[in-house]
Amino acid sequence: MNEMKKNRPMVDVKGFATKKDQMEKIIQRISEKEAIESSLGTKAGWRVAIAPHDDYTYVGELYSRLLRDITAHTIILFGVAHTSNAKKLNVSNQLIFDSYESWQAPYGDVKVSSIREDIMKELPETIYQVHDEMQGIEHSVEAIIPFIQYYNKNIEIVSILLPFMPYKRMEEVTQPLAEAIAKVIKQKNWEWGKDYALVISTDAVHYGDENWGGSNYAPYGVDQAGYNQAVEYETKIIDECLKDEIRPEKIESFTKYVVQDEDYREYRWTWCGRYSVPCGLLTSYYLQKCLDVKPLSGKVIGYGTSIDARKHIEVEDIGMGTTAPANLNHWVGYVSIGYQ
Repeated sequence: MNEMKKNRPMVDVKGFATKKDQMEKIIQRISEKEAIESSLGTKAGWRVAIAPHDDYTYVGELYSRLLRDITAHTIILFGVAHTSNAKKLNVSNQLIFDSYESWQAPYGDVKVSSIREDIMKELPETIYQVHDEMQGIEHSVEAIIPFIQYYNKNIEIVSILLPFMPYKRMEEVTQPLAEAIAKVIKQKNWEWGKDYALVISTDAVHYGDENWGGSNYAPYGVDQAGYNQAVEYETKIIDECLKDEIRPEKIESFTKYVVQDEDYREYRWTWCGRYSVPCGLLTSYYLQKCLDVKPLSGKVIGYGTSIDARKHIEVEDIGMGTTAPANLNHWVGYVSIGYQ
């Protein structure tokens, strides 16, 4: 296990809020652009959520509309080990934990829950590793924390990153993970949705023919018609695989949409969460089985893209900005989904 480090600093200090005043302005501007009401209609929080992790100016209210209804005090986060980082550090086929005591956030450092160690003690050593460098350079978890913290200042977290792995391996690592989580929360007599929740980080499609490291991710072309076709295909994936009741065959179908059959390390459709989404949902499915609770059912809170200018939030005047362009040659999709 890596040597304990006290605090994990934020990596993306441009696209995400790092200060209290920035978060206050972001929430104010989101509220001014669109009336943000509870998506649930009840005080019960989401048990599981799928959330974006791109620049706040682009994602806008999709963060707030979803994460305001995470009411649990302990959040297990399933993050993306992005391709470049995973290749650089040669990580694959395992759950990636950290050993930090806390994570930097706008309203003060967020404590890492002690259940992290409790969960790891219950896991076979072959399916996980502690890798602070991987956790320290990856932005997919830190994007979500400030919004959850805004609505609940006393949250604690556990961060788990998911690198390259085939679907069969996902099943092999998520079933014991779910069993470990179930054992730990039963000992604490915690209620799912009230005391703890699972949040899965992913952006949707990465589309276009420019600024993608030399790759062309534009199978439908880069005009308005191509954009419309890509969004339509996104909707098909979401409707078929991610909404309504969680079932393994739907999760596997999602993997087939986004990962090549010939090489599980390569995209078929460019969702960066091609491992975090199925691993997070499989863990959730097995967890509901372990706990013998009602099946999880997903509700799409919203979908958007980085070139939907109507929803851009002004951030330059508060010391923030963008980390990538947004145009028909380079854009990203976002979806927010809550599960009860």
